Amino acid sequence: MQKNRSWLWRLSLLLCVMLCAAGMTGCSSTNGTDTAKYSIVCTTFPQYDWLREIIGENADSFSLMLLLDKGGDLHSYQPTAESIARISSADMFVYVGGESDTWVEDALKGAVNKDMRVVNLMDLLGGMVKEEELVEGMQCYEEAEHEETEYDEHVWLSLKNAAYLTGALSETLQELDAEHAQEYAANAAAYIESLNALDREYADAVKQSEKKTILFGDRFPFRYLTEDYGINYYAAFAGCSTETDASFETVTFLSGKVDELGLHTILTIEGSDQKIAEIIRENTHGKNQQIQIVNSLQSVTAKEIQDGFTYLKAMRENYEVLKNALN
Repeated sequence: MQKNRSWLWRLSLLLCVMLCAAGMTGCSSTNGTDTAKYSIVCTTFPQYDWLREIIGENADSFSLMLLLDKGGDLHSYQPTAESIARISSADMFVYVGGESDTWVEDALKGAVNKDMRVVNLMDLLGGMVKEEELVEGMQCYEEAEHEETEYDEHVWLSLKNAAYLTGALSETLQELDAEHAQEYAANAAAYIESLNALDREYADAVKQSEKKTILFGDRFPFRYLTEDYGINYYAAFAGCSTETDASFETVTFLSGKVDELGLHTILTIEGSDQKIAEIIRENTHGKNQQIQIVNSLQSVTAKEIQDGFTYLKAMRENYEVLKNALN
């Protein structure tokens, strides 16, 4: 059975490549022209936006494609035939490299462009990658010691990681288009300084804050961010969890923590229906906490990009929300 599935997958890859060669067009976000010299495919928005910043005024030389541009997130993504075909012929392919990207290995086996530069963000970060964490009160916390180790894929939610990865992507781009290497290096340096400046603002805000703990009535994909600044947290679910219903025990624990710590804000991520946060609030003494959104940049749409959405803009908005939650 496994051999049959493998054979069918390879056949599908061959068909995809044939479709691509036949001029198949798609609807994923693509920045560039049909006459672009280089093709780059990205799985998630942060890497796509970092590359936009590095490329700068040379955008016409690149077809820069974002696969996840319809509001879905990395954990539920399944590549389309068109996506596999575009990856196959790309000059550069960038992906996160965690559990959600298990499809990538097979997709790359059928690549037409054998000189493709493949960038795995988690491989680049190496020892900076953190394990998925289950904290007290989180759903399934008691079973955590029996689970296999998983690594947290949300590496882009650290401004420090973003700066490091921008530098690495710039180096790969300079190899790809050596003619404009100096421009890419300069663009990356300027962007990294913007990232570092916001990083310093986060650090200063946390240092001066009254509280050092936040609470999410939702999934929690922000471990990299909180560890950067020494912020403690409680949450209903881990970052990669697919659960949507919190248990009575989880709600009771979290509402008790809101009261115990005197928190005036309960946080959620983008796209949440906020039901768990509302139930937590209803079980506190005050029942008057704010519910605010922190953007994990997992579900960015093509329309948002067209309207000017950027990584720095989202992280700036997150800064304001967290600053408020900690004071």
